[in-house]
Amino acid sequence: MDTTLAGPTDSRFANIPDPSSPRRLSAGYGRFVGIMKLLLPTLAIILITLVFAWPYLSDQDGRFSLAPVEIGPEDAENFRMLNARYTGVDRKSRPYAITADTADQRSADARLVKLNAPKADILLSNQSWIAITAEDGTYDREAQILELAGNVNLFHDSGYEFHTTSAILDLMAGDAIGQERVSGQGPFGQLSADGFRIHNQGERIELVGQSKINIYPNSSAN
Repeated sequence: MDTTLAGPTDSRFANIPDPSSPRRLSAGYGRFVGIMKLLLPTLAIILITLVFAWPYLSDQDGRFSLAPVEIGPEDAENFRMLNARYTGVDRKSRPYAITADTADQRSADARLVKLNAPKADILLSNQSWIAITAEDGTYDREAQILELAGNVNLFHDSGYEFHTTSAILDLMAGDAIGQERVSGQGPFGQLSADGFRIHNQGERIELVGQSKINIYPNSSAN
């Protein structure tokens, strides 16, 4: 039997690389080193950022939570605004503002708006003001007419106040009309009537139907 061992130049071992050659590790190892040079600094920056941000993230977890909200079919069809506000001026450029807890309308450009807890603030020509509140209301944005219902209250900064259950305000003309029982009081005394009409933002007030006025002694009312 021939027991001769093959030498390094034997053709059967010609394609096997020499383990001692540096070229065997140079290509793969070089790529690995290059990737780690980029990856390790990036991971270090992410970890440092998390260490500093973690206390703030923990506080937000305690402050913010989501709860299921019941949405009715009318909410899906209507356009609803919270803390709604509408502003405008009348024919004499006197400004007014209407606010409400919520405002519902068919679309963003709908003409009629249903108001919950509406309030109208009107600035008069002499720089005095009138505030009107109610439980519900409907505002016609094109005609600038505000219809109020349910515990309607009117306050004037000179000390007058009137109470009724419904009223219609023509904000463009500065007029108002009420067809329900009205009661009021002020520096002049007290009044009650079946209805009222206010012209030109209070320049003239008419009481309608059965009316009663009690004038305080020494009042300045004529």
